[in-house]
Amino acid sequence: MRNSLALRILLYLTVYFCLRFFGGEIGYKILYPINLLVTFLHEFGHAVGAILTGGSVLSIEISPNGAGATRTLGGSFPIILMGGYIGSAIFGNLLFLIGARSQNFAKPVLGVLAASMIFSSVFWFRTMFTSGFLIVFALVLLFIVFKTNWAREILMFLGLACIVYIVQDFNVGPTSDLTRYAEEMVILPMKAWMYIWLGIVLFLCYWNLKLIFRLEDKVVQDEF
Repeated sequence: MRNSLALRILLYLTVYFCLRFFGGEIGYKILYPINLLVTFLHEFGHAVGAILTGGSVLSIEISPNGAGATRTLGGSFPIILMGGYIGSAIFGNLLFLIGARSQNFAKPVLGVLAASMIFSSVFWFRTMFTSGFLIVFALVLLFIVFKTNWAREILMFLGLACIVYIVQDFNVGPTSDLTRYAEEMVILPMKAWMYIWLGIVLFLCYWNLKLIFRLEDKVVQDEF
């Protein structure tokens, strides 16, 4: 069982890296929706940060080039800023964890992800491209939920791809957030905060993998 899970993880990583680094135009097109999903999770993390600290969300925007923007009102600005990079890493790890360990929750979680996309596209509307992408992606997820048995594998691949993308993009993706965060938290320069955020994300990945394989060992022991 443990070896089977490790092989699945290795397989998905191989597929992802082959598409990204050797897939050319075809690989780019296949991964393009996943890149936009990472952007959505990043912006959704900002939104959650605002709501949890008493603020509100005005809009979420995803650009065709993969950039994003979230307009919020009130709340804790440092938490909102951290919510993008750290929050998207948390979401990615949760998707990966549930895909790896839970057959029963895979479809409900994909359904919740689809619902959050539809909600964002309607109530936090900003552009037609944003809403169009979110609705189409949500419909694909709902098709997987109701018409296929791929939910667990899709969830696992999406979560793993999100995690890898976030780690690879640490010195590019959150730059604007880090700049403003360093202005708020002046005790350290932006570069220091960048590596602190990366350290948090890597720790989340390590803890998640440890939890996944610990649960796998427990299942094997219970079977005996």
